[in-house]
Amino acid sequence: MLSLRDLNRATLARQHLLRRHEGSAADVVHRLAGLQAQEPRPPYLGVWTRLAGFGRDELHRDLHAGTLVRATLHRATLHLVTAGDYAAFRPLLHPVLAAAARRFEGVDADAVVAAAARLLAEGPHTFNELRPKLLKEFPEADQRHLGYAVRMLMPLVMVPTQDRWSFPRDPAFAPAGVTLDPAPSAEAFAERYLAAFGPATAADLQAWSGLGGLASVLDGMRDRLEVLTGEDGRVLYDLPDAPRPGGDVPAPVRFLPDFDTLVLGHADRRRIVADEHRGLVTTKNLRVRATYLIDGFAAGTWQIKRSGKKARLIVTPFAPHRPDILEEEATALLAFAEPDATQRTLEVAED
Repeated sequence: MLSLRDLNRATLARQHLLRRHEGSAADVVHRLAGLQAQEPRPPYLGVWTRLAGFGRDELHRDLHAGTLVRATLHRATLHLVTAGDYAAFRPLLHPVLAAAARRFEGVDADAVVAAAARLLAEGPHTFNELRPKLLKEFPEADQRHLGYAVRMLMPLVMVPTQDRWSFPRDPAFAPAGVTLDPAPSAEAFAERYLAAFGPATAADLQAWSGLGGLASVLDGMRDRLEVLTGEDGRVLYDLPDAPRPGGDVPAPVRFLPDFDTLVLGHADRRRIVADEHRGLVTTKNLRVRATYLIDGFAAGTWQIKRSGKKARLIVTPFAPHRPDILEEEATALLAFAEPDATQRTLEVAED
């Protein structure tokens, strides 16, 4: 039987949050089967907290080389993934994306996608540029519905720029330019998830991906998976050779960015975020706040405030704790996130 702490440590080990990975940024992104990338900066911070010696330029180069791409995938949200994983994952997740597009009635999706493909063949477009052009061809439609249908149904990637975090606020999109896997494997997809987030339930896998029908996939893989039990009696699946170091292994302080994939990786998030703190992490408008981990579990939220040359990392603890235990990691994070600041401080938010 696996305790909650056992699950916590097993997942942290796979997420490179017990010890930073010695390798490349692309390695980390691949090992995690993608990082949530709703905004430009969080993936950089997500890699930084998991990779030893990481420099911003490495991820920037990978994006410009096309080794890594930022595109719509799991749960119909933006993710940073390797180009190879995009080719494998996008066909599997098509039902998720198509279902999201069907929320809007009165849109001839095939015709809209054909029109968008013709426009994007001329060159990359932001959606603020693309939507008015589509509206001219489909004047009875809502232009935001048109844009959303294109975003969900076309294999598109964001075009990186020379911006600090590789993308502007209003990024351009272009056709993905990769050959999608004609025979994607749901079993391989499930194995990738377990390698990054396991041990886990079928509900966890479905919550992470947004894709239904995966319980039967995992059940059909029992002969090559370990079937375990949680302390609450739930059935957990895992890879036989995946790390499970035990709940008594020390876990260092770690800072996770907004929308971090770890926080969103399970239906039951208690292995990282206690139920009583969940509402403090995910807001009513579905923003997922940046969190920090003490002893492996979310102990508060954080944000960086910049004023002139001064950068402040402000933490809001869920319960009182010694702020000095955050100092070393917070100082390193500020140096990475705000390298041109001449004064960097850690502060505790006032009640």
